[in-house]
Amino acid sequence: MEGALSVGLLFRNFRGRILVTWFLVLLENLLWALVPLFIGRAIDALLERRPSALWEVAAILSALIVVATVRRFYDTRCYGTIRVRFGGELVRRSQEAPVSRLNARLDMSREMVDFLEGHVPGVLTGVVQLLVSIAVLFGFDRRLGLAALGALAAIVLVYALFHGRFYRLNGELNAQTELQVSILEQRRLESLVGHLRKLRRSEVRLSDTEAVLYGGIFAAMFAFVLGNVWIAATIPMITAGAIFAILSYSWEFVESSIALPIALQEWSRLGEIRDRLNRATEDS
Repeated sequence: MEGALSVGLLFRNFRGRILVTWFLVLLENLLWALVPLFIGRAIDALLERRPSALWEVAAILSALIVVATVRRFYDTRCYGTIRVRFGGELVRRSQEAPVSRLNARLDMSREMVDFLEGHVPGVLTGVVQLLVSIAVLFGFDRRLGLAALGALAAIVLVYALFHGRFYRLNGELNAQTELQVSILEQRRLESLVGHLRKLRRSEVRLSDTEAVLYGGIFAAMFAFVLGNVWIAATIPMITAGAIFAILSYSWEFVESSIALPIALQEWSRLGEIRDRLNRATEDS
């Protein structure tokens, strides 16, 4: 592998394997996103004594089961191989680093692969669900779609206010984590307790920041849901199936929106880890 250790380096070296996993994720989530729409149609069809619409729902769910199962079999093998290769590359570049730092940075390097395996699919899931939800809501009523866009803009604005703080707090936590093995080697209870207290202090500050961030996001999301309930009730000639679909896609929008700041927060953490790993390889 050539270049700075980063998520981009992983993607360049394992592009084919990663793209296969992303394709399966997109397909799985496209099927998930269609389920409420088909259920809403089935409700209206059943009220009109047309049970054949249930077969459409059954077909969507069957395809979803197959794709989801295949993806999980493939993901485990794909990202397991990437972890081994990336960890070996980090060790090769950091042979002169102290064991304490190397141990901590091996764990950090695994977080980059974890991001590709766990968080990127979450982002793709969120993007698919957001786009489908917004499109469907616009299809029912323009006001529903505009409310969704306004809520999304509020989420991005709220997170932007916290990005720098997340980067700094993650840096403090990672710096303290790097010292853990050397502190354990000293076998001094006082030093170990002091180290654990510093870790706890960093973790508490991160958690408090997250609490404030998500409090603001949840407030925006709840206002969005309540607004859409009111708008749905004012749409002329609305059917039971349409109301179900509107409420389902409004809630799906909320769930997928929550995944966005989680991914952005993890990206802030990975940015600090990337800078730390590459400083380490340059120093050694």
